[in-house]
Amino acid sequence: MKISILTLFPEMFESIFTQSIMKRAQKSGFVEIKIHNLRDWAIDKHKMVDDRPFGGGPGMVLKVDVLHAAILDLKEQNSDAKIILLTPQGEKYSQQRSEQFSQEKGLILIAGHYEGFDERIRDYVDQEISIGDYVLTGGEIPAMVIVDSVVRLLPGVLGDENSASTDSFSAGSDKLGCPQYTRPEEFDGKKVPDVLKSGDHAKIEKWREEQTKKRTQQRRPDLI
Repeated sequence: MKISILTLFPEMFESIFTQSIMKRAQKSGFVEIKIHNLRDWAIDKHKMVDDRPFGGGPGMVLKVDVLHAAILDLKEQNSDAKIILLTPQGEKYSQQRSEQFSQEKGLILIAGHYEGFDERIRDYVDQEISIGDYVLTGGEIPAMVIVDSVVRLLPGVLGDENSASTDSFSAGSDKLGCPQYTRPEEFDGKKVPDVLKSGDHAKIEKWREEQTKKRTQQRRPDLI
């Protein structure tokens, strides 16, 4: 998969994609991630990418001509990519949507900033996505969230193919994950449940299913 990110602040991505699973996924060839500076498409000597909104009001708005030029070039480099505009006004992101994105051949993520986008740019994207009902200073963090959630779903990235399929919110699942324990067996008077040390896989699986249902009922009854 090829992922392109269009941003005004490429430096923000320098560490997030060079660590842990993201680093291994790129090194192993499962994904190619490229960060692009929107200012590279500015058409004036001052490299302006935003301007005051017509009608007045606070903040600055990203220019449609600059964004459009960037989209055309990135699409030429990544012709099969789905173009995603990151905006609080978009569809709320979910695990199901990340699973769908992981099936795409490529993604182009547009991280906005300032007061927002010129409305006309919406005609040149495939989808608008929001990661939640709150406002951030820009689309860079949402872009990181989407890339992380998608890349870990690519075949071979996690090593164990069951890791992603058993995650909370995965397709076909209406429950949260079950409790997990590791050593030490006792800490501060709290012990690991005996069933997990029994070696009886059928009993362990039944216990996990019961705990999963109980946890979901307590914490997210809306999922049931």
